[in-house]
Parts: sequence; C-alpha cells; structure tokens
Amino acid sequence: MKHLYESFIFPADQSFTVRTDVLEMKKYNTFKSHVNYEIALLENCSGKRFIGDHIGNFEGPELVLLGSYLPHCWQYQQVQDTTQVPMAYVVHFLPDFLGKELLAKPEARELNQLFSRAARGISFSGETAVYARFILQQMLCETGLGRMAWMMQLLHVLARSKHFKVLSSRFFNLGETSADGQKINRVFDYIYKNFKDEITLPEVANLIHMSPSGFCRFFKLKTNKTLIDVIKEIRINYAAKLLLEGMANVSEACYTCGYNNISNFNKHFKEVKGLAPRNFIRQYQIHGDDTAI
Repeated sequence: MKHLYESFIFPADQSFTVRTDVLEMKKYNTFKSHVNYEIALLENCSGKRFIGDHIGNFEGPELVLLGSYLPHCWQYQQVQDTTQVPMAYVVHFLPDFLGKELLAKPEARELNQLFSRAARGISFSGETAVYARFILQQMLCETGLGRMAWMMQLLHVLARSKHFKVLSSRFFNLGETSADGQKINRVFDYIYKNFKDEITLPEVANLIHMSPSGFCRFFKLKTNKTLIDVIKEIRINYAAKLLLEGMANVSEACYTCGYNNISNFNKHFKEVKGLAPRNFIRQYQIHGDDTAI
C-alpha cells in the first residue's frame, strides 16, 4: 500500500473537530497517518481494516481510537442495510487539547492509559459503541463548551470501557520508527515556530537534508499539499484566530501572521476560509448571537 501523511488545521475557534462522512463502498489502498488522534465510528457497512500491522475483518458499528502517526486504512466492501446510507462519525484531536496540566492530574490516570493503548489502535464493541454513537450525535448538535463537555464524556466512556481490543502489535509504532514521519514532523514543527517570518524552500529542505526539488516531491507525496499551501493555511488560521478573539483588525492580522500585502492576504483568506475576512468575522458574530439562551 501507499502511505499518505495528512495534516489538519483546526478551525480558529475549535481545539478538536467532529464531522460525519458518507462512505463509498470502495477498496482504498492508501495508508493514512497524522499527528492527531482519531475516533471513528463506522456504521452500516462491513469490510476489512488495516491498522498498523493489524489486518482484520469488521462489521458496523465499528468504533476505533487511533493514536498519533498510526497508519490506517479501511476497505468498505458491503452495505448491511440497503435502505440506509453507510456513514462515519469522525473526531480529530490532540491528547493535550485541554492543556498538558490536565494529563498531569491524578484523576487523568485512566485517560493516560487510554492514550497509551491508542498508539496501537483500539477497537470498541458492545454497549461502548452504542453509547459512543449517542454522544457523537450530541456533539454534532452542540458548539463551544457544550461540545467540549460531550467530548470529555466520550473520552471517559472509552477510558472506562471493558469492551475493547488492542489491534496492532506492541512493537509497531510509526511515530517512533518511521524516518519519513519524523522528517515531516520536523518540517511542520519548524513552520509552526516561524510562519510569521519569511520561510524559503531551501531552508526548509535543508532541515531534512534534501535538495529543494527532492523536498517538493517528498512533501507532496507525503501530505498531498505543497509547502506554500501549508504555510498559507497556518498563517490564515492564525489570522482567523486573532480576528475572532478581537485581538486584531483585518490589517493588523494580515501583517501579524506573516503577510506584507493586504490584497494577497484577502485573496488567501478567502481561498482557505471561503469568505473575505470581514464577512468571516460577521458570520461568527451572527452565529454567536444565535447560540445565546
């Protein structure tokens, strides 16, 4: 199988994401991995799963928790109920999305154990999958603190579950053993630390001891994006965060996040967010009014 490293840029007003996808009955042949943890609930389908060095059959509902850099792929082969659409609930998050201080608390012992097992992939069944489905549906209907509360409840259910199976062998951990994964991680770490300044292709390529042309091919193969695309997304998401928090106006956000041209900034903002900066702010102000009770 091919291997694709995915990068996720969380929205400026979210520390984790939850969504639903309609599943295609298709035999995917590309391993995917990413720094984020993933919770996936697959419904109304059966097929084959590939997680780390684990290969096995599954039947929905299929609930799994995947740790950072764990390669995974599902091959969807059959719909269980042809009157219903096969679908997935997907959550992406980092383990310290609530702050590293939480994981250092004694009350977080079970949560740390859960995240440790997740490095090999965990499959949940029985009442755990049923209750998780209910929680995921509530998360989709909530925003802000309400969604955060349900997220904590979901992690609590997974951490306390007795109906689980660890999938990959204890010796398999891509995050620790993959040279390519470590290179990509080094590049993203550098971009996050320096995106406010000018970043050139040669300096980034030199980080992982590649020529600029070789780096471009490598980076595109592993992330399905160009270096320019990634820098643009990181800068625009940082600008959006400043705008939503009222920390800067449009012009200030432009120059703070690394642009030196307001026209270019507006163009890129619309490409990433789908709206011009001022319309983006207005949209969230309207949504904010609607959530008041």
